[in-house]
Amino acid sequence: MKNTLSLLKLLLSHVVLTVFVTHSVCAAEFPKHALEMVIPYAAGGSADVLGRVIADEMGKILGQGVVVNLKPGAGGNIGAEYVAKLAKPDGYTFLFASVSLATSPSLTKLSFDPQKDLQAIAGVGTIPSLMLVSTNSPYKSLPEFITAVKANKIQASFGSSGNNTGSHLVGELLKSVSGIEMTHVPYKGSGAVYPDLIAGRVTTLIDVMGSSLSQVQGGSVRAIGITSLQRSKLLPDVPTFSEQGFPGFEFGTWFGFFAPADVPAPIAKRLEEAILQSLKTEAVKARLAAVGTTPLPGPGAEFEKWFQADIARWAKLVKEGKLKQLD
Repeated sequence: MKNTLSLLKLLLSHVVLTVFVTHSVCAAEFPKHALEMVIPYAAGGSADVLGRVIADEMGKILGQGVVVNLKPGAGGNIGAEYVAKLAKPDGYTFLFASVSLATSPSLTKLSFDPQKDLQAIAGVGTIPSLMLVSTNSPYKSLPEFITAVKANKIQASFGSSGNNTGSHLVGELLKSVSGIEMTHVPYKGSGAVYPDLIAGRVTTLIDVMGSSLSQVQGGSVRAIGITSLQRSKLLPDVPTFSEQGFPGFEFGTWFGFFAPADVPAPIAKRLEEAILQSLKTEAVKARLAAVGTTPLPGPGAEFEKWFQADIARWAKLVKEGKLKQLD
């Protein structure tokens, strides 16, 4: 019996050692060809613009091209499911995700589990949003806007990048904390909202600063509030929601990288290293600074804890009735 147990232990140790060595060799050779960065949002948005800059820098670091593959739809869940369920767990396909990955478990029905089917690789940062109205709108502040809606002076509507995207969720949060009614009008990406916003066919849009800043600076829309707790150095005259009657109101659209859960640890580590190195390059730092980004925990283990906490935060909002399930 003892000899049998000893033999089993020896065989098990051999298997473990073989797997470890195989994974280590694969990681040392990784990558052998181009990689695929899946961005589950529409072209021209903040994720697309930022993701492409990071992809370029990662390609230089890894010595292989990083091809951006846009897979928009369902608030980011189509692209996320593709990486979680269909992509080979070899590290060559990974996901550049945003806040919808944390909100979806509480708000929608999913055919995958972000917490089980994906692993966090690296965090990037959080970008605040701007509440926008047309420059022809009479409203110069958030209190003016809310007063008008409550007095039924306008039938308010708010555009968004689509159901369960950041611009949708922050609009729903504003409705909840202010008690106002606004009709949600989903579009395919925030870029599609602006013509209707400028023309006054949509009353407001609360869009991530990465997409909205140039519109404000170009004079086509007016910013009447920012969702960070402090004013932005980029737009110092735009007051926060917090200082306009909603203390503690904060919303940011975060970005981070994920891979299929079964990607071997050494390869996941190589991806993490490449991403973190890319975030230190001048090109990426300049892009992040240009849209007022606040850094997130970068290393995968730290970002994973942050991600799990964010999932719990949104679940709490739903449980408290501050947000309703979308389907």
